[in-house]
Amino acid sequence: MHVHDLRPSPGATRKRKRVARGIGGHGGKTAGRGTKGQRARNTVPRGFEGGQMPMKQRVPKLKGFNNPFRVEYHAINLDALEALAGMLDDNVISPEVLIAHGQLRKNQFVKVLARGDLSARLDVHAHAVSKAAEAAITAAGGTVTLVPLPFKGENKAGRPPVKGNQFANR
Repeated sequence: MHVHDLRPSPGATRKRKRVARGIGGHGGKTAGRGTKGQRARNTVPRGFEGGQMPMKQRVPKLKGFNNPFRVEYHAINLDALEALAGMLDDNVISPEVLIAHGQLRKNQFVKVLARGDLSARLDVHAHAVSKAAEAAITAAGGTVTLVPLPFKGENKAGRPPVKGNQFANR
């Protein structure tokens, strides 16, 4: 097969509609533009929005952008885990336990950070953990288990759904 053999599949293309060729067929007289008015006279430039500031001028020019796929974590420090350890029976800290004790809201992701000291042996289940926090938890005799993010994994997008409006950077 050569380049000159390539052509669109049957039914994929249509002929251009030839308008304003007399009243004998469709598209005669006003050629689909209606009667009178600014748009019937072909005087409206592309992108004109009736005097409203056009989209091409509304959008910021060189100011960077907000990543619509950003993953936001709620930070929980070791001192908060230490305070929470006294209230628990089984020393397992998971997102569900943090939600139950008012440290986290539903549908938030947890990242454990290393501020403060930890003496209690804890089994921590979190979406992310800093290296210093992981070292402190394991030094206290605990374990760290990473909870998989809901949008990662097999047959998933690998990133969160887009945040923002229809003008978000895609």
